[in-house]
Amino acid sequence: MEIVKPQWKKPPPSANDVVSTLPLYRSAPPLEVRLEDFELYAIDRLRVLKGVSDGLSRGKRPEEMEKLVNDLWKANMRHPLPSEVTNKDIISHFVLRLVYCRTEELRKWFLSNEIALFRYRFRLLSPEAQRLLMAEFDLPYKPVTTAEFEGVKEKLHLVARSTGQLKPTASDAIFYKVPFEEVPELVAGRRVFICKGYAYVAMNQVVSLVVTQFRGLLSKALVLTNRKWTSTIREEEKDRLTPIVETLCTSYLGPDYSQPKEFAEVSIKDIDQVAKSSFPLCMRHLFEKLREDHHLKHGGRMQLGLFLKGVGLKLDDALAFWKAEFSQKVGAERFDKEYAYSIRHNYGREGKRTDYTPYSCQKIISSTPGVGDHHGCPYRHFSEENLRAALSRMGVNSGALENVMDKVRNRHYQLACTLTFESIHGLSYDAGINHPNQYFSDSQKFFKSKNNPSGQGEPLDARSPI
Repeated sequence: MEIVKPQWKKPPPSANDVVSTLPLYRSAPPLEVRLEDFELYAIDRLRVLKGVSDGLSRGKRPEEMEKLVNDLWKANMRHPLPSEVTNKDIISHFVLRLVYCRTEELRKWFLSNEIALFRYRFRLLSPEAQRLLMAEFDLPYKPVTTAEFEGVKEKLHLVARSTGQLKPTASDAIFYKVPFEEVPELVAGRRVFICKGYAYVAMNQVVSLVVTQFRGLLSKALVLTNRKWTSTIREEEKDRLTPIVETLCTSYLGPDYSQPKEFAEVSIKDIDQVAKSSFPLCMRHLFEKLREDHHLKHGGRMQLGLFLKGVGLKLDDALAFWKAEFSQKVGAERFDKEYAYSIRHNYGREGKRTDYTPYSCQKIISSTPGVGDHHGCPYRHFSEENLRAALSRMGVNSGALENVMDKVRNRHYQLACTLTFESIHGLSYDAGINHPNQYFSDSQKFFKSKNNPSGQGEPLDARSPI
């Protein structure tokens, strides 16, 4: 990897020095990075941020989020050269800052999840490293003296008792006296003692103070980055970086489902059965509309057709399947002339012989179905009434249905699909749904394990109608 300039010009720390591994990302690093690393680093960090977003959407507790962040970071932000781990951290942040500065919605998502990532990485630091990072913010706050502590300790004890914490003592507690507006979340949660406009913040609470500072820095930086992007960078880098920047935020980060892996084939005779048991709602809806109307517009044919290819429907079977439906509406001759080519094209047998891949959730969610279209994401594009009815037909129970609708109202569409999967299959699914073919594959795995004689328990389809 061609990174030729150091991130900072300090002498290397000695073995006994305490070092903070959490950067503040104040300015872009003077580093030279290969174009492929520019993209790969950003994708790795994006996997972390999307994992954080999913954890927050699921309402994970702080302790669970700490573990999640630790696991995500270890899995995605490693580097073959330990000395380059921090550079990868910094580079990936600034690349995604470019990617997510471009609209208000993108800035909001990035800010929220980068702050959450910063919060839990800070919590994972040692107290010494936390104090070192606080010093980097150059905050004008000093620890409360022993004499001042003695004057307010009874009040501090009352706050500690009301929040279920141990009573602080002068010998083992460090408190900072800061303007109360610097720690709004602690004030809102009544977790600090306030006197004359100052909040007494314990060392184990300074994460709120640091996060407030980081939020301010990053929020301003995103606005400035957007100005630079629109005024100069986008045009100057239109042939090199701009295409990467403009597609990264909608990149699919999961496995390739262009070819079926777990289940080699789905035959025409089985397709109705697996559609009921293992198709996600977006594909089940298209499948049902095709059976009902014997026709789908182009967007629906592409979305369903590539999905069926990914689950293992062979080309000959695909042609027979689509012809059997369309010929009822347009006739066999017209099907052969107008529709068969595009099916062969999707399978890489016509045109440029491109082997097209099934659509990811991100691509489906971002589509814009028109009048008479049936493609897209039902969690985003259906009315509440239609979505409730469709989920009920799938077998989602009433309790889970309300949870799903809550996620939909908060625009967590993939999490809504994940909760649907959990309700139908009767299990917890921490992986989260990111691709319709992932839904199908894991559903089929589940049913096969349930129906295996060596497995335990009753098959899901015997106790949960689908």
